Formats: sequence, structure tokens, C-alpha cells
Amino acid sequence: MANQQPIETLFAALADPTRRAVVERLGQGSASVSDLASHFPMALPSFLKHLKLLESSGLVETAKQGRIRTCTLQPLALDRVESWIIERRRETEGRYSRLATYLDDLDREISE
Repeated sequence: MANQQPIETLFAALADPTRRAVVERLGQGSASVSDLASHFPMALPSFLKHLKLLESSGLVETAKQGRIRTCTLQPLALDRVESWIIERRRETEGRYSRLATYLDDLDREISE
């Protein structure tokens, strides 16, 4: 399922170090909520708030089978973040390239 959340929602979810650590861990493969939570020095309800935000952003999907809730990273959401960053980089590099060309032209005019 394609993520329809605004890019701001994705960046807000990734702004917190705990949530980034969860995303990094899930990059290695799916994990249960209890396994994920065991790596953080916080109460389960606090961890679940982080997980809920990741889920609402579309970065993580959870599925319950029996008593176990498993979390899975949704790479399409990360693709959106990557695409946004790549586009900003292209725009910036284009500006620098045009500035360099302008400065080279200006330098040639001054030297003549």
C-alpha cells in the first residue's frame, strides 16, 4: 500500500532517535513489539507511543497473530523520504553549478 502521508509526517516520525533506532532495527527484518521494546530503557506504554507514531506515518506496519504483534518496515515510505532528499540535492547542486558558471564567466570578463 502506497503511503499517502505528507512528507512532514515522515520527517516528524524520523526526528526522534528512538524511532530512528526502531526503523534501523526493522531494516534487518520484522520483529515483535516485545523484542523491539526490550532494547529501550522505557516503559512499554511509552515505547508503544513511538510505535504508534511510526505506524501512523506509514513507516511501520504491524500485524497481530495470536498474542504476538509483529512490526515490519515499509520501505516505500523510506523511498519517499529518499526521493525528497535527492530532489533537494539536485536543486541545490544545480544552483551551485549555475553560480560556478556565472563566477567563471565573471572572472573571464574581469581578466580580459
